[in-house]
Amino acid sequence: MKKANMKKADLDTRMRQREVYHNLTLVPGMWTVVRLDGRSFSRFTLQHFQKPFDERFRDAMVCTARTLMQDLHGLYGWTSSDEISVLLPPEWNGFGRSIEKLLSLSASLASSTFSLQVGQAAQFDSRIWLGATLDDVLDYFMWRQEDSARCALQGWAYWTLRNTGQSTRQATQTLESTDAAFKNEMLFQYGINFNETPLWQRRGIGLSWQEVLKTGFNPVTQQEVKTTRRVLTTHETLPMKQEYRLWLDEQVQNI
Repeated sequence: MKKANMKKADLDTRMRQREVYHNLTLVPGMWTVVRLDGRSFSRFTLQHFQKPFDERFRDAMVCTARTLMQDLHGLYGWTSSDEISVLLPPEWNGFGRSIEKLLSLSASLASSTFSLQVGQAAQFDSRIWLGATLDDVLDYFMWRQEDSARCALQGWAYWTLRNTGQSTRQATQTLESTDAAFKNEMLFQYGINFNETPLWQRRGIGLSWQEVLKTGFNPVTQQEVKTTRRVLTTHETLPMKQEYRLWLDEQVQNI
């Protein structure tokens, strides 16, 4: 029996040694962003949602981002199109800082939450970005917001052409190698002022924790009592560029 137990322990050790990412953890002292993207969402959204933007899709993404923020205890969250970024502080210690668990659990949580919201099976993948300083973090979110604005303009231009009868190939060829000025002017010719489209389409939606004063009632003393609670707040009118950087710096510093 003793020999059999030794062989079993040896087998367990040898098998665990081949779990190549099992012991990989987040670098100590680094800011972490968990970034999730919908898998094959171009086809998925084409089948189930309006183009270029659909409020039902937006609401499902915000709900998914809120769930991730709450479960991971994130400092700040941001979502645009089929993308979600959740900021974790340097001292974050969830799952023992295991990268394997953080990636797998965040992707599965996003997939299940979003699927329940839309009533269709959907999948997300997850990746990790690391920053050494808060300035790195601010650069990251500015980068993502700038990409959001670029994609929003491209989406509006492409689907405007498609809705006028152009094929996928024709619309793609029309916009190929064109700059933002061309796309804005083209939209204007169709009666669309891109700068007047909803801000959430161009800048994304932020999520942060806010201290809110609540009024309650103490049945023992028969008196009103005021308490402060942390509430996860959604921001659909984010500033942009340097103003966004300053605003985000304040949000993170005050948490």
